[in-house]
Amino acid sequence: MSHKIRIKDIAERAGVSVGTVDRILHKRPNVSPTARAKVEKVLEEINYQPNMYASALAYNKSYTFHVLMPKHESEAYWQEIEEGARAACEARRDFHIEVRFTFYERSDETSFSLAFETVIKNDPNGVIVVPGDLETTKRYTDILHERNIPFVLLDSYMPSLEPLCFFGQDSIKSGYFAARMFMLIARDEKRIMLMKLTRNGKVTSKQQENREVGFRRYMEENFPHIEIVDLEMPMASDKQTYEKILDVFFNENNDIHHCITMCSKAHIVGDYLINSGRRNVQIMGYDMVEKNAECLKEGSISFLIAQHAYVQGYSSLDTLFRAIVLKQSVTPINYMPIELLTKENVDFYQRSQI
Repeated sequence: MSHKIRIKDIAERAGVSVGTVDRILHKRPNVSPTARAKVEKVLEEINYQPNMYASALAYNKSYTFHVLMPKHESEAYWQEIEEGARAACEARRDFHIEVRFTFYERSDETSFSLAFETVIKNDPNGVIVVPGDLETTKRYTDILHERNIPFVLLDSYMPSLEPLCFFGQDSIKSGYFAARMFMLIARDEKRIMLMKLTRNGKVTSKQQENREVGFRRYMEENFPHIEIVDLEMPMASDKQTYEKILDVFFNENNDIHHCITMCSKAHIVGDYLINSGRRNVQIMGYDMVEKNAECLKEGSISFLIAQHAYVQGYSSLDTLFRAIVLKQSVTPINYMPIELLTKENVDFYQRSQI
């Protein structure tokens, strides 16, 4: 019944003016305790449920959400997240929402800190955070908590930070699953290669670290006799540098025919394999970015694991909107599906399905 009740009806039942009811419903000041008590009693009696969309529009307030994320190329996993967040902002444009992006250098805690400080100085209504290391990230998320600024985590789930919610894969299970699929084609090998994209000798995200944990756990449980050979590839190097590294590696390890990486750069090896004519080697990796898809279709990448980056970006911003603007409750942990793509089904993958 409550949705049929007009403000005028509430005012008549409470014995107050329409303006008084309007101020109470929109949490505005200048209402006497007596009038407030009368109106709240009527609202309770009729089980009044406000139209939050209408209320938010009527309030005419503007909101600015900030996204703190790594610098990226145009054809990268992070680009998909950025496009998703922009699309969610556009979908809610009637509510005067703006999204701003602040970028930092991956695996550079100084860059991360400076970027986070910039976000905080801008006094955002909500923040989407791709975290750095736990200690550094916590230093800034504690400030967000102090200022009652909700934030969403992407990429790495760090429950001790107490985010509003998290979007991403269960990284350890994802790595375990990757190993199971990988060994369908590599089970007869004695040695395999694990490619790592690194900066200063460290992998560039906690997500990759956790995937590797899951991957190695499966291998130890099921294929302990197979040697895993690590190959570090320096982040942001040029094509010629990568080709030289891969030339040396495969010339020295010509018994390795199967490779895997926990990041979205499988195409680095995939392109090399196509251009060098090494058709007896394949690599498996993550993320349905265009370069990976091309190598998948060419056959140099055997499998890709997709994690709906666009959906993560869209859903993260939409969650801030629903929690902050509409005052709705939201789901705290949102794991993305772990989907396996091959050249036969890659054309049917829907990146932007919400």
